[in-house]
Amino acid sequence: MRRLLLAAGVIFLVTSCEMGPGDRDLLLITHQFDFSESDHGWSGDFADYPVGDSIKYGLYFGHDPLPPNLGNAKGLKISGTNYNDDLFMFVKKKIDGLKPSTEYDVSFQIKFATNAAKTPPNIDGSPGENVYLKAGAAPMEPVKVAVNGQYRMNIDKGNQLSGGQHMTFVGNVATPFDGYYNVVERNNDSSFSATTNAHGELWLIVGTDSGFEGTTTLYYTSITVLLTIAD
Repeated sequence: MRRLLLAAGVIFLVTSCEMGPGDRDLLLITHQFDFSESDHGWSGDFADYPVGDSIKYGLYFGHDPLPPNLGNAKGLKISGTNYNDDLFMFVKKKIDGLKPSTEYDVSFQIKFATNAAKTPPNIDGSPGENVYLKAGAAPMEPVKVAVNGQYRMNIDKGNQLSGGQHMTFVGNVATPFDGYYNVVERNNDSSFSATTNAHGELWLIVGTDSGFEGTTTLYYTSITVLLTIAD
């Protein structure tokens, strides 16, 4: 049912994540973020690369204009070159006003611009089908931490196409159109749940776990998240 609600656009919209005291007990809450004019407080970061190598890896995040063929709107641009076959690039946002210490079922609708064509994998992997998109939520802020000279995540995101406790696999970044950017949509087909912290907060996170040894540049255009209190 949650999948049908997202696909049909039949949603209860909480604008800009602002809710009054009476909204805490809502059984169905949707946060919809359109990045055409604002970043809505989302930030970006990177993990699974050596400490001190951010310049070499060409890591970049910003609220930037989309490629010219997509018009004058903006998106969350994130880019990096994967030299170690394992770069993780992610965006995150805290939401609040939820019930404290409560399990929610979470559904995602993610739209992003990509130019990663569907190509047969070679020794470096496929730029589209070996870059794995994940989405999730955690009661703590997702941050990178230095471990033995490498930046790792403080949450369980899983590895490559496998999900973890705090993130689920939602597809790859491939587009059927070769050579130029177009907007594609991904949704989590498998169920995913997250438990809020004692303050009724969750950190949303969307990111790519790369198995392609090359450069990936994406523009997130919108992220919609549907939360329902778990049975």
